[in-house]
Amino acid sequence: MTTALKADPAKWIEDIIRDFIELSPENTLQGPFREKAFEHPLVGFSRGDDPLYESYKEFVGPYHWTPLEIFTQTFPGIRVKAGELAVISWILPQTQATRADNRQQSTYPAERWARARIFGEEVNVKLRNRVVDVLQKAGHAAVAPMLAATWERKKSDQYVFASTWSERHAAYAAGLGTFGLCDGLITPRGKAMRTGSVVARIKIPPTPRPYNDHRAYCLFYSQGICGKCITRCPVGALSENGHDKVKCLEHLRPATAEYVKANYHFDGYGCGLCQVGVPCESGIPVNQDVKS
Repeated sequence: MTTALKADPAKWIEDIIRDFIELSPENTLQGPFREKAFEHPLVGFSRGDDPLYESYKEFVGPYHWTPLEIFTQTFPGIRVKAGELAVISWILPQTQATRADNRQQSTYPAERWARARIFGEEVNVKLRNRVVDVLQKAGHAAVAPMLAATWERKKSDQYVFASTWSERHAAYAAGLGTFGLCDGLITPRGKAMRTGSVVARIKIPPTPRPYNDHRAYCLFYSQGICGKCITRCPVGALSENGHDKVKCLEHLRPATAEYVKANYHFDGYGCGLCQVGVPCESGIPVNQDVKS
């Protein structure tokens, strides 16, 4: 066990994640852009026995795993209690260049944004594997739920689409952000980001949650103002009633997929217009952001 791990396991893990994003050549958009896919990450932690995870079975669906469920699926020979587990979550903010490019778009994604959706998620997968590998070598059994063979999407009567593990819900539990009108997670680095998580048998104090409501950072829900993401959506999938996931998905595929293939010459898709050009693009919005 390393000295850093013994002294401060939270910092040890934060350093692993931040070193990968800030130093690894694998953090790349690929193609013509010799640039990083993501900027400096945020990292947070939640306990495996946090009551929120049981509540997700009600608010997301009964199929949503608790940390204990996915851990024991992966390691059936290890006897463990939920309180012995930690959920490590991170936020990978889009770069300034990616956000600026997509801010100029009105229908289809900018190339940088489409690359961040495809090749950026490949970076996120590599980061998940990196965190798991380092933890395992240090003697801590770990699993990335999104990479589990049993992870699957689910149809939901209430939410249309859901899944057996939600990265955004793990990040919410770890104090990293709250949900907005478009269902995106608004974080201290904004809504233009991707997120990931790993469940591990390791003792780490949970990150404080500076909110009591799952929509606390969204000005539309908290103060009845803003709603600027509504006009950013090119297909009317956003309204004061929320996010129409069917309309949104139909725009992603086939429309944006065909556009990306024809114009950027790789197989991909994306949109993200509601994540840029809005007050919550790069931080937690305040009233003044709506007026500016």
